[in-house]
Amino acid sequence: MTISPERLKELQNINDSEIDTSDIPELDEQFWQKARRVEPIPQETVLIKLDPDITNWFKHQGPNYKTIINQVLRDYINQQKPE
Repeated sequence: MTISPERLKELQNINDSEIDTSDIPELDEQFWQKARRVEPIPQETVLIKLDPDITNWFKHQGPNYKTIINQVLRDYINQQKPE
């Protein structure tokens, strides 16, 4: 999703008291007891050759197409695991 510079300025000027958070549940003590910190998995930069039609298809999925490619590969690996 992209946000225009004008809309971003509008959002930055909204007071916190004006933001509707009614659809966000309160975080109670039980939540914090179960919460845990998760470190991001470091990623490795690699160079691979892909067919142009594959690259174009992923690029049309959005600006985070590299993340989508990573997720597709992860899903494939998870499908290969024996049950």
